[in-house]
Amino acid sequence: MVSASSTTSSPLSATIVEPTIFDLSSRGRVGVRMPESDVPAAEPPPQHLLRPELPLPELAEVDVVRHYMRLSKFNYSVDGGFYPLGSCTMKYNPKINEDVCRLPGFLFTHPLQPIETVQGNLALMYQLQEWLKEIAGFAAVTLQPAAGAHGEFTGVLMMRAYHKSRGDDKRVKMLIPDAAHGTNPASVGMMGMTVVTIPSDERGNVDLKALEAACDDTVVGMMLTNPNTLGLFDENIEKVIALVHGCGGLMYGDGANLNALLGIVRPGDLGFDVMHFNLHKTFAVPHGGGGPGVGPVGVAARLADFLPEPLVGILEEGDEDKDMPPLYGYMKPAKSIGRMKAFHGHFGGGFVRSFTYIAMHGPDGLKDIAQYAVLNANYLQARLRDTYHIPFDRICMHEFVAEGQFEGSDVRALDISKRLMDYNFHPPTNYFPLIVHEALMIEPTETENKDTLDAFAETMIKIAEEAKTNSAIVKSAPNNTQFGRMDEVKAARELVLCCWLPENYDLSA
Repeated sequence: MVSASSTTSSPLSATIVEPTIFDLSSRGRVGVRMPESDVPAAEPPPQHLLRPELPLPELAEVDVVRHYMRLSKFNYSVDGGFYPLGSCTMKYNPKINEDVCRLPGFLFTHPLQPIETVQGNLALMYQLQEWLKEIAGFAAVTLQPAAGAHGEFTGVLMMRAYHKSRGDDKRVKMLIPDAAHGTNPASVGMMGMTVVTIPSDERGNVDLKALEAACDDTVVGMMLTNPNTLGLFDENIEKVIALVHGCGGLMYGDGANLNALLGIVRPGDLGFDVMHFNLHKTFAVPHGGGGPGVGPVGVAARLADFLPEPLVGILEEGDEDKDMPPLYGYMKPAKSIGRMKAFHGHFGGGFVRSFTYIAMHGPDGLKDIAQYAVLNANYLQARLRDTYHIPFDRICMHEFVAEGQFEGSDVRALDISKRLMDYNFHPPTNYFPLIVHEALMIEPTETENKDTLDAFAETMIKIAEEAKTNSAIVKSAPNNTQFGRMDEVKAARELVLCCWLPENYDLSA
């Protein structure tokens, strides 16, 4: 059992110490009693493989269920409330997606089965590849990468392989704007490349003069998030791409913010050579709690041969007149960088849910998603503009960034976020992007209605007033949650790892 490391309650609340499942244990209590076996007992394992009696808790089934149900109510979820985490696109996950991914034909198959027995699965994967190609304007797509950052790593590997295949070994620099996602430079650094940071101009676009100065024959390419983490569509995007292509570099698109572009702009049409999709953002795969992430990568024609293997393709064309469907199977690109994921990616957890989401919405519905996401973000920005300073104050896309501080008050962005919890709102993203001081990055998604947006805006305005008239209540927040404000620095530096054991238990045994 691992306990949470040190926490501190706020002066206006009492932190409740929740008993662990071990604390609830009572000797002799049993959860399930199995009937007597009516078949011969198997031979026990060899003695050297046996351990002494394990110190497991002893509880009735109802005790276990009630304990975990009680703990579950401490969590905040998108099913329970507004989740404005900027750049995360924490939209509602339709429950039909859950029903479809639990259909037996999807749920009880295995990737090592003969392809003839999983044609439905392969057909779904093939169609999802085709849809993603069409949505983003690319020539080919791999579904393998397991997350957005994994998709970045895959994309950068292909960019490097492309240059090396042309005998161009001197390209070692990747250009990355200062408004990019933090995983971009991390992915580049993992391959030993040099990161060159390109500043933003006064309107939140890539600084064209700085970009032009950095472009030379050592550039691998540029990794650009568009819309960027300020929530802004780069007004000079075609010039940016032309400059990078002009020096022989490739354009990588970070697709984390694709929710603002669906049905309106295709990155491939703009000139991007490679881009990852975040299915766990744009296409409503649940991703709270760390997974499952899904990060397919789309590429332009000149990079198609470098995609990871295998891809799903049509091995034999079907014949509609004879009611014969195509035969789907696996294909290897000619210059593949190799496999990036065990088997073929997150099939049930990601592909089936995203397939269902796209199929349910159709082309017009996907365009509506983007339009309502942009409308909601601009509505919130307009409501908060007079209360919170917005450093790049122009029409935003799916999100916007405000500064969480006020003249004459010691309240900061973190305090505002903690105070939101007292009003039953999840905090927005804090302190990102780094180019905005005391940043609050707010993304409402298309999920939320006007009533919810108004309630959030009014709460933010109220907290701003509290920051000026009663800052103590904001700086001590959260004040009415199950747990008070965590001492996050102490928790990281002084880990407390506790293992529950009965008294006198012999660890050496």
